[in-house]
Amino acid sequence: MAGHQNSNTKQRAGSGKLKKRLSCIQINIQHSRLATDNLLKLIEENDTDIICIQESYVIGNKIVCLPQYYKVFASGEGRKMAAIVINDRQIDTLLINQLSDEDAIVLETKVDNTRIIIASLYFNINRPLDTDIQKIEATLAHAKGAGVIIAMDNNSTIRGTT
Repeated sequence: MAGHQNSNTKQRAGSGKLKKRLSCIQINIQHSRLATDNLLKLIEENDTDIICIQESYVIGNKIVCLPQYYKVFASGEGRKMAAIVINDRQIDTLLINQLSDEDAIVLETKVDNTRIIIASLYFNINRPLDTDIQKIEATLAHAKGAGVIIAMDNNSTIRGTT
């Protein structure tokens, strides 16, 4: 895999900078090793750049079964319910720690002078919806006019009182 480049997605811009169209996918793996293996095949077949994962395959609170040449972003000490995987080392990314936890991973990247915020979110059915909406609002506030990609698994419900 080292040195792999797909000429269909990369081209030279007039300024001499590398211009890139990003390909992104979102998937809920449901903590499955088989689903993770199938995802790896899909990534390779489609040369996918960014993968937003919910319910990652974990052992001992650590995301496993992803090749070391991927940049894997996860946060927190508990069970990782959200992650973002970068399949292209030329994509410069920064984890936004203050917006990230086990259920929310937020990254910032720049492509062709366009700032992009990427969020992978898992909304737990047992948590109040307001908590998760606050995560989206904080992500959008941080973006301040940047491009935004939000990929989520929304299990939340609105609970009323009777």
